[in-house]
Amino acid sequence: MFRNATLLITGGTGSFGNAVLRRFLDSGLREIRILSRDEKKQDDMRKKYNSPKLKFYIGDVRDYQSVLGAVRGVDFIYHAAALKQVPSCEFHPLEAVKTNVLGTENVLEAAITCGVKRVVCLSTDKAVYPINAMGISKAMMEKVIVAKSRSSSTTIISATRYGNVMASRGSVIPLFVDQIRAGKPITITDPNMTRFMMTLDDAVDLVLFAFEHGKPGEIYVQKAPAATIETLAHALTGLMGAPEHTVNIIGTRHGEKLFEVLLSREEMVAAKDLGNYYRVPPDLRDLNYGKFIEQGEIKISEAVEYNSHNTTRLDVVGMQALLMKLRFMQAAARGEYIEPEE
Repeated sequence: MFRNATLLITGGTGSFGNAVLRRFLDSGLREIRILSRDEKKQDDMRKKYNSPKLKFYIGDVRDYQSVLGAVRGVDFIYHAAALKQVPSCEFHPLEAVKTNVLGTENVLEAAITCGVKRVVCLSTDKAVYPINAMGISKAMMEKVIVAKSRSSSTTIISATRYGNVMASRGSVIPLFVDQIRAGKPITITDPNMTRFMMTLDDAVDLVLFAFEHGKPGEIYVQKAPAATIETLAHALTGLMGAPEHTVNIIGTRHGEKLFEVLLSREEMVAAKDLGNYYRVPPDLRDLNYGKFIEQGEIKISEAVEYNSHNTTRLDVVGMQALLMKLRFMQAAARGEYIEPEE
């Protein structure tokens, strides 16, 4: 599928971009392009990977012309560029709209214009029943994906939706590890708060699956276990040899949920269970509202959403086993430090 092809990764210097790049670097791809705003991170990547396959484009998904320049001649796009920090998006919601919604529109429009074969976009569990600006902008992004996929007969546009990716840059696990190392109390928002847990490798597996099997407007979700924040904190203190480390409860932050939802009730009605994944087809109903009244969907009221409260729940031992799959945590448990996944 990828032999002698060109892949563009938007936001390629971030955690997901780096993970996808590492997996694809030894594939049959002829060229991998990285589009992002940060010239320092691009220079670091250039030196780190030192690969003739890699081409770097300074630009911003908010600017259509810079996107268009990077998309010309591309066969596949993985769209990971986003504003993703919940508190910052709460205080600057229009910035989230510009990057996550309008930026996605620019990427998809350029992809269709340039005849790109497939585009896979990165979404988040916060897009389901959103209560914060980041989630709302990602929910709108998903609507843009479905709308664009309706009007494209050649470019196949689909999406992957994730929960928390453990030990990624800016996530809570590196923060807790730093607090334990410094002898400071671990600060947790609500001990009963649950979050899905998955590794970057799991995330990349889902991307590959979507590239291979995705149909227009579909969203792919990986089944993932979850844990409470309290369980995560105790798992980390145990692994780092500090089981009695102080834990302070500081209360929820702006825009946080008690639990996250990967699939809504409405989506669960239509979702196809693929074993490790769910496939959510797009809602392709037309604007003939009359038939909705005549043909109501009773199953929706009987369906149950897929959330971090009702998925497989990890205890401390199970959480530790999952954490020890991470290079970051393997080093932390040995008393060493490596940077979180970029």
